[in-house]
Amino acid sequence: MSATNPGARKSSSYKMSGRVFAYSLLLTLQYGAQPLISKRCIRREVIVTSSVLACEVAKVACALFFMARDGTLKKVFKEWTLTGALTASGLPAAIYALQNSLLQISYKNLDSLTFSMLNQTKIFFTALFTFLILRQKQSIQQIGALFLLIIAAVLLSIGEGSSKGSRSANSDQTLFYGIVPVLVASVLSGLASSLCQWASQVKKHSSYLMTVEMSIVGSLCLLASTFKSPDGESFKQYGFFYGWTPLTLIPVIINALGGILVGLVTSHAGGVRKGFVIVSALLVTALLQFIFEGKPPSLYCLVALPIVVSSISIYQKYPYQVKKKEL
Repeated sequence: MSATNPGARKSSSYKMSGRVFAYSLLLTLQYGAQPLISKRCIRREVIVTSSVLACEVAKVACALFFMARDGTLKKVFKEWTLTGALTASGLPAAIYALQNSLLQISYKNLDSLTFSMLNQTKIFFTALFTFLILRQKQSIQQIGALFLLIIAAVLLSIGEGSSKGSRSANSDQTLFYGIVPVLVASVLSGLASSLCQWASQVKKHSSYLMTVEMSIVGSLCLLASTFKSPDGESFKQYGFFYGWTPLTLIPVIINALGGILVGLVTSHAGGVRKGFVIVSALLVTALLQFIFEGKPPSLYCLVALPIVVSSISIYQKYPYQVKKKEL
């Protein structure tokens, strides 16, 4: 049996690392710019569900286009099975739908600061479920980097939440309708992210196909919710595209491309790396707000910047090393 060429393997590894870096960078920019683009291009009267559903349709179209471009479309759908789709994508999509509902409940019963801080615990739960499901271990340095990232996320949340008003509520309502839902949502976020990583890395499920499947399941859940929601009544009264302009398509398409990138980053780098992307994107948002709106970054943001850079550097530099057993 011929030995594998170490040079070719090393070249392939560098190429994959470069690709992962490019995906992560693009996703960071998309996450960071999305709030400003949406604010400028989507009018207030646009029905939220209509823009979300349009984004899901755009995700499916983009994923099918990329599969057709790289020549995998025919093969993927020839091997497609309902059981495989439900196992790989159905469960994570249902979990994400439940997570979003819990976040909506929590946001209504917590002040912005508390909500944002508790929501950052999803980074920890993603690392935990990645270990439990994929047996993917972290080095001591990487665990330290994760805690640094959570600290930075909390600082950024404080900077964002300090400018928003607090809501008063009794302690029981705050606990059971505010704190508990956001913590359960964080657990579910970590679980769903790890399941997606498991499907793509262990079951070799195409990230593009997962995007298509999850978008379809998510859209069905969203459509079902409109039967009893205010948005459903708005559809009946005003129509699906009420308030839309040609500019509305810009954030919808950019968000759809971001969904494609999320799948690629999770598939190639894992859910924990996606956590680093999301926190880094908060810094990008602060920078863009300063450039385009003249809003200077808060002191918390300036403190968080070197912490984020340090955590990313440490996490990359000190991966977990498998100890060789002595014979």
